[in-house]
Amino acid sequence: MTTEQFCIIAAIVIYLLGMVYVGFYFSRKGGGSSSDEFYLGGRKLGPIVTAMSAEASDMSSWLLMGLPGVAYLCGIADAGWTAIGLAVGTYLNWLIVAKRLRRYSTQLGAITIPSFFSLRYRDERHVLTCIAAILILIFFIPYTASGFKAVGTLFNSLFGVDYHTAMIVGAIVIIGYTVLGGFLAVSTTDLIQSIVMSIALVVIVFFGIQQAGGWEAVLDHAAGLSGYLSMTQSHDAASGAAVPYGGLSILSTLAWGLGYFGMPHILLRFMAIQDEGKLRLSRRIASIWVVISMFVAILIGIIGYGVSRAGKIPQFASSAESETVVIRLADLLSRNGVLFALLAGVVLAGILACTMSTADSQLLTAASSVSQNLLQDVLHIRLSAKAAMLAARVTVIAIAVVSVALAWDPNSSVFTIVSFAWAGFGAAFGPVVLFALFWKRSNQWGALAGMVAGGGMVFLWKYLIRPLGGAWDLYELLPAFLVACVAIVAVSLLTPPPSAEICGTFEQVRHTK
Repeated sequence: MTTEQFCIIAAIVIYLLGMVYVGFYFSRKGGGSSSDEFYLGGRKLGPIVTAMSAEASDMSSWLLMGLPGVAYLCGIADAGWTAIGLAVGTYLNWLIVAKRLRRYSTQLGAITIPSFFSLRYRDERHVLTCIAAILILIFFIPYTASGFKAVGTLFNSLFGVDYHTAMIVGAIVIIGYTVLGGFLAVSTTDLIQSIVMSIALVVIVFFGIQQAGGWEAVLDHAAGLSGYLSMTQSHDAASGAAVPYGGLSILSTLAWGLGYFGMPHILLRFMAIQDEGKLRLSRRIASIWVVISMFVAILIGIIGYGVSRAGKIPQFASSAESETVVIRLADLLSRNGVLFALLAGVVLAGILACTMSTADSQLLTAASSVSQNLLQDVLHIRLSAKAAMLAARVTVIAIAVVSVALAWDPNSSVFTIVSFAWAGFGAAFGPVVLFALFWKRSNQWGALAGMVAGGGMVFLWKYLIRPLGGAWDLYELLPAFLVACVAIVAVSLLTPPPSAEICGTFEQVRHTK
């Protein structure tokens, strides 16, 4: 092992041990001693932790691997319109959903998204809870798998460590602090991880520009590719030609922003803030960080191509390869001495931070769907506080094992996996959340129809309709979201209106100052 590799590993190990310590610290403080504490942190989050943990858990390995990889391979159109859609979606989610959801969930005593649906519509049979919990498991498992895949790719690309071994070790660390400290540990580590991610982005940008031969060289290399720097054309890496990126493609890509309204691990942050009056500050922090971080991530992809053309790192021809561009740049950085090797370790820890900040939140949300929603709410299994916590922790481990199995193929694409899971949550939960918060006439059957129609349409469009190509080649989130909205409205109007009690609670929440 070289000195540079030792320094990188030392930096990463220190970072990982720090994350485990956070979990241990909050387990000692009682962060995992009750359901409310374990799943929602007792609604004690401050505005900064709320903002940064929400966005860090949102971005995942997609920020430092998926997005730069797409920009490297295809240019700025696909990555750029995706980033715009996500930026708008982030802002609107904080602006129109956050406060109402915090207020409504507190009024009802809901500590998970599935329980919020059932309590909102007085679903005493917990049908909504059951369906929502099952959908969470269906879509979170592949989402979590993409994070574990990123860990395996990181160490395999950099050190030649066996992909599967690295993935398993990363999963063990994430499981460790999640089961120890619960929501408070996860949110605190997410804040730390967002800082590490930000440092990684800044370091790689300036180092990459220097290695490419300066900013002018970066632009010259990018401009030499047809359609690479256009927002209305995309570069086809296989043929080297420019491909039109028309209005339909732009609309489809912007639809990524709709996904925010249905992300359980992000919505939980809104429910957990201590003072809803601080949500405005959280919104500003989150929105600014998201815009800057995604812009820089796309820039890294373009810079990475310039460094490839300069012969400093390999040129990539597939999405699985291009998603390692930050890893390759960090490896190049480490060859400039001990100090730079330590800095490279921080950059690589940033990739781990992206992965871990999302995987831990997903594992915790999935655990709540099993332990709290399925076992206790649906099956009515009476569990003591200790037994409920044990069930939650066992669920975290079980889901992680399944996720590792799904990520076993090292050639899978982080971007592809995340896009499908994102569409699933956005379509199944997003419309239901919006109508539950803002339409008094919506009822239990409408919500159920929207959930099933949205989730089902994601599969239908992805595997049966989208492969037809042409006008049908839309990101599955957009048609599935629209179908879910139509289903909610149609079924709600065709079935009896909600009770006076449900309407009374809705009005009370709406008029609360």
